[in-house]
This record gives sequence, C-alpha cells and structure tokens, in this order.
Amino acid sequence: MPGGRLTQQERQQIALGLADGLAYAEIARRLDRPTSTVTREVMRNGGPAGYRADLAHRATEHRAHRRRQAAPRDPKAPAQTHGRDAEAVREYEETFTTVLMQAGTPKMMARVLACLYITDAGSLTASELVERLQVSPASISKAIAFLEGQGLVRRERDDRRRERYVVDNDVWYQSMMASARGTAQLAETARQGVGILGPGTLAATRLENIARFVDFVSESIARAAEQARDVLYTKPETPSDSTA
Repeated sequence: MPGGRLTQQERQQIALGLADGLAYAEIARRLDRPTSTVTREVMRNGGPAGYRADLAHRATEHRAHRRRQAAPRDPKAPAQTHGRDAEAVREYEETFTTVLMQAGTPKMMARVLACLYITDAGSLTASELVERLQVSPASISKAIAFLEGQGLVRRERDDRRRERYVVDNDVWYQSMMASARGTAQLAETARQGVGILGPGTLAATRLENIARFVDFVSESIARAAEQARDVLYTKPETPSDSTA
C-alpha cells in the first residue's frame, strides 16, 4: 500500500470516481489506499458534491506550508499507552472526526466528541480538552453545550471537584432515545398540519404520509435501541473466545 500524501493524479482519480458515483471504499481500492484516506480527503475539500482535484491539491500544499511555519505542538501532550502508535492514533482521530462531520456534526463538536471517545477513561476536563485540541476554552464550552443538548455527553464531578465531560456507554443509548423522541415530535407536527390544511387535500395527504413514515422510523429506532442496549455493556469476543 503506497504511503505519503496523495498525488495530483490520485486526486484526479478521486474526482472521476465521485463523478461516477463510486463509494469511497471502491475509489480507495482502485488507488490502493485506505478508505479513511479518501474519506478524509473528500470531506476536507468540499465534500462529494464540491470536490475539485486541482483546488484540493493546492489547499493541501497550503496546509503543509502553514504546518512547517507553525510552532510545534505542546511537548507535554499525553504519551500513548498500550504500545499504541501515536501517529496512527492521530490519523484515526482525524478520520473519526471527519466521519462525524459527514454525519452532520459541526467541526468543533466533532473534534471534541472524537477526542473523548478515543480516551480509555471516556472523560476529560475542559483544560485537558483545550490542551489536546489546542483551542480556546470558549470553543470547548460552546462545543460541550451543543453536545450535551444533543444527549451525546454528560457532566460529572471527580474527586477533586473538577467538572468532567463523559461519553460512557449509556450516553449513546440516551442519545438514540432522544433522536427517537425528536422524530416522533416531527410526526406529531406533521399531523397538526393535516387538520389545518384540510383532510383529503394534496398537502394534507402529503403530511399524513410523512407522519406515518416518521412514526414507523421513530418506533423502530426506540425498539432497536431497547433491544440492543445490552450490547453496550458486553465485552467483545476475542478471536480465541470465538474459536472456543
């Protein structure tokens, strides 16, 4: 598998693949590159609809130039444990952030969430997030407020009375249930329109169909989350366990 940065020719192949409607995995296979490399490249440079090979190449060169001129990152950054490759962890964090952004999470919120998820403790203080992400305390505060509102993080106090931001297993379950409730509210609002616009009219029929569809999706999300909740607390099988 080739290493290093993408070449201009590879970026042109990515652009052609997107134009042909190919999935990131297929484009990556043709380039003999990791799927995460293609995903990150596209999302950094306009997304699948706005990607341009020449603009992406120039932007990458500009970013590399700025990095060479920038001061080195804080030398006190936490060392990796469990024999992890620090560069591989950094690349994965960037990929995870990109995927969260692709799913609709704003950039800073996605960075904070990814940072929390890849820590073994699943929790960090505001100052730790500031240090790790090299951003202002105000940016962290705004991101946490957004994520908490979405049910994606929660706050707790540690034994030193410091406020910590947590992404434990139950947070993910609660987030899915909040999503189901929000979807159910959309169905209810659509049905209110049926009475206002007049049952049997084209607009009312459209809204009623939306409500029925959304009802089904909302109920399915809630039911699936309840049924799968135990998975969040089950230790994954190791290869030896599977063999046994």
